[in-house]
Amino acid sequence: QVHLVESGGGLVQAGGSLRLSCAASGSGFSGYVMGWLRQAPGKDREFVGAISWSGEETYYTDSVKGRFTISRDNVKNMVYLQMNRLKVEDTGVYYCAAGRTWVFTGWAADHFSSWGQGTQVTVSS
Repeated sequence: QVHLVESGGGLVQAGGSLRLSCAASGSGFSGYVMGWLRQAPGKDREFVGAISWSGEETYYTDSVKGRFTISRDNVKNMVYLQMNRLKVEDTGVYYCAAGRTWVFTGWAADHFSSWGQGTQVTVSS
């Protein structure tokens, strides 16, 4: 089991950037696929992106492709979400998550078994 703690959320104007961090504790971090998901008020939790165990592969939902980048550091047990050209519709609570399986399409929240507490991202117009 891995314990996850997110940080880096905040308030930013549309067009701006934020970098979220996720610190993982527990054993075997490099054995986990890591993901970021978000939840806007009144909406279901939405998959944002994922990164493979080694970091060689990434996958993003269409709405963030070209704007968001996930990276990981398996030495520091960290995962990052760099968010550029933010839009108002990117507002939500962002969650870091860990899972065991890489899928090539159809990513969803139930692919992940461990979750952080979330960090709020608010994009103003």
